[in-house]
Amino acid sequence: MEIDSPETLRDLLEQRDYLADPGLATAAYLALRMGRPLFLEGEAGVGKTELAKTLAAVLGAPLIRLQCYEGLDAAQALYDWDFARQLLHLKAAEAAGITDLRALEGEIYDRRFLIARPLLQAIESQPAVLLVDEIDRADDEFEAFLLEVLSDFTISIPELGTIRAAAPPLVVLTSNRTREVHDALKRRCLYHWLDHPGFDREVAILLRRLPSCTSSLAEQVARAAARLRAADLLKPPGIAETLDWAEALLTLGAKRLDPETAAVTLGAALKYREDQQAAIRDGLLDA
Repeated sequence: MEIDSPETLRDLLEQRDYLADPGLATAAYLALRMGRPLFLEGEAGVGKTELAKTLAAVLGAPLIRLQCYEGLDAAQALYDWDFARQLLHLKAAEAAGITDLRALEGEIYDRRFLIARPLLQAIESQPAVLLVDEIDRADDEFEAFLLEVLSDFTISIPELGTIRAAAPPLVVLTSNRTREVHDALKRRCLYHWLDHPGFDREVAILLRRLPSCTSSLAEQVARAAARLRAADLLKPPGIAETLDWAEALLTLGAKRLDPETAAVTLGAALKYREDQQAAIRDGLLDA
């Protein structure tokens, strides 16, 4: 199916149980049509990573994920040589009496001994969705390197030459804003901030993702989540935690969210002891 408008993309996302608002659907559509990376920023658990997964499903493309962390370098993101297989190949050649060193050198740096990491995988796959998850956790040096790769989707491997993407992948970068990402990388992308969903959309998400959930229970969970987000907590619940909370209640056979049931299942929504204590102390779980 041709994606010819933000509304069409929004419908396709909804068919796969991802309820995007018009702004997010438009940003994703423009990234797709303009060939620009999509930079998604927002609190953890608001659906940034899930959007990349759903876009891959919509496009029928593999999702290639690069999980960022402190200390991540270019080699871990690009490629590596399979030294163990190269060594086995050399030993086999030695056992076979092959002594042509130049030929051996060419053989051990053949493409079959190259281990493609996420960035190279995305460049060699058409189509593909490349998810660069939590870029804010990576170092400044990796940001600069990523900016260079995203500029032309070309990778140079000294032993093999230059590998260029026949068609650039759809790139989705996410950030929980644990630190500011450099402006140069943001300027290369289309930017969208994902906020917590409003009450009506959160209820709709709960009902769509959890078919056994009643409207009454979904509304109670959404209201409780809104109260928790309005409080001064260390880590308020995102939509991912709201879904977990509702699923926990359904697993227990709960028909409504009373304060007692909310308290014993609060670990599904709040991940810090101080937040749980504050929620109970301040009456945030009362209907």
